[in-house]
Amino acid sequence: MPDFAPFFVSGLATAATYVLAAVGIVVLYRASGVVNFAQGAVGALAAFVSWAIVQHGGPDVVGWIAGILVAVALSLFYGRVLAPRLAYGDPVMRAVATLSFALILLGFIDYIWGEAPRKLRLPTDTSGFEWLGVRITYTRAVAFGIAATATVAIMTFLARSRLGLQMRALANNRDLSAMLGVRVLRADAYAWVISGVLAGVSGILLADLQRLSGIALTFAVIPAIAAAVIGRFASLPATVAGGLVIGVCEALLTPVPLIGPFRTAVPFLFAVIALLWMQRRATYVYR
Repeated sequence: MPDFAPFFVSGLATAATYVLAAVGIVVLYRASGVVNFAQGAVGALAAFVSWAIVQHGGPDVVGWIAGILVAVALSLFYGRVLAPRLAYGDPVMRAVATLSFALILLGFIDYIWGEAPRKLRLPTDTSGFEWLGVRITYTRAVAFGIAATATVAIMTFLARSRLGLQMRALANNRDLSAMLGVRVLRADAYAWVISGVLAGVSGILLADLQRLSGIALTFAVIPAIAAAVIGRFASLPATVAGGLVIGVCEALLTPVPLIGPFRTAVPFLFAVIALLWMQRRATYVYR
């Protein structure tokens, strides 16, 4: 019987990065109605920018800040320049547009840096503490702490701030919100900024916890999307729970010989189960 404790602890840290990305996806969807498949690619570019600055002798903090700023700039560029032109288009078309943007970013990353093995190392990797008999680096603890803090902060922001209420109103009816005085483009812009910040932070953390790979980080959007599906792109608590479960299940399946090679299918499995669960009432009505 394999010792699952190290994999459980590792899964919690990875799950925290999924939660960050998923929260960004849900916030953006609630404000603009866009399912952002470019979340992972934006985070990937942020991680590569951070790595490049550190590799050229720049301070770690400067690299992190620059990476996050690049993620915010890219997200805001898409939100203010491209997204408004698709605002009244078909939801599938808007989602495909973000996927196209992700592929463009992935192509740029591959052209500049390629897919050579790399690792983005953070100073918090060198120290840690013991829990459940497993050594936990401060990077893993920080990842989990950031995910928890960001989720609580965003939930409070959406529930109590004026801008948060405006962003929630946009999700219900953009035209009616505009008629009532909501500055649609301004609220949209803030949603894209939040999405960019969370994409940048999750990308940098995931590049350290796993590996710095454009393809791997771009496709990390899949478990984030699956977590958002579990939350029905509306409930942040359900999204957080979904991200944690997906990340932990992926990690716990790693040492299982027969199932481990297929652990990447876990997000799809949870997404399908969630979709079937959400459609059960419609099925009963049809019958």
